[in-house]
Amino acid sequence: MTGPSADAVLHRRTPELGPVVDAHAHLGPYSLFFIPDNGAEGMIRVMDRCGVTRTVLSSHLAIQLDARAGNAMTAEAVGRYPDRLSGYLVVNPWQDPVAELEHWAGDPRFAGIKVHPSLHDYRITGLRYRPVWEYAAATGSPVLTHTTTHHHCDDPGLLEEVAREHPDVTFLAGHTGLTRDGFDDAIEVARRTPNVVLELCGSFMHGDEITRMVDAVGSRQVVFGSDMPFIDQRMSLGRVLFADLSEADRAAVLGGTMTRLLAGRHQR
Repeated sequence: MTGPSADAVLHRRTPELGPVVDAHAHLGPYSLFFIPDNGAEGMIRVMDRCGVTRTVLSSHLAIQLDARAGNAMTAEAVGRYPDRLSGYLVVNPWQDPVAELEHWAGDPRFAGIKVHPSLHDYRITGLRYRPVWEYAAATGSPVLTHTTTHHHCDDPGLLEEVAREHPDVTFLAGHTGLTRDGFDDAIEVARRTPNVVLELCGSFMHGDEITRMVDAVGSRQVVFGSDMPFIDQRMSLGRVLFADLSEADRAAVLGGTMTRLLAGRHQR
């Protein structure tokens, strides 16, 4: 199925999409390989070309080596582009989660929380994450977590355990399990657990899978994400534009659902 948005892409025009929110992006250099044009300015240029309204991001430094310094990098970038960027507050379970949450509590530059259990080698069900879930419940902050099917730290089934224990927290299942069989696992978790939302970025994602996810759980449980600058935002957006969705569902996936989740955030 195509429509006005897809036609605009085919004719190399910036599509008029309404509010579009990229729910999963990163900022800055990455230690394992070179990523060109990884700063906020480059992201804004791509967003302008794509018609993306807002991108929610975390810094690579925060998820890899130094949560405090990386979160400061995120805050600085969001402060320069507050109308276009929002931040995820990264919490590393090995780097004093309570202190990190307290340090940034109430800072409007952070719209949600980011955890990466497999990168930090700590199970999402572990006690060190409990302050994160409590903070998220108290502030209405959505939590984006990496998910990798069959991984001992962030398999979708482990996320289901946490989501059931904390039904007042919304969890974004980053990459929807990551692999093709992971999509199956994550869809079933989202079916059973309404506070789990499927996030679409990843190298294995394509339009047919997006259609299947929306058919399975509805567009209120599916959000667009790109993983920019790992994955080009233009390519990630195109998957949704050309997926076989109703225009109402496409609008919800592209921005409506994430806008609603961000609007639910409040101060403690």
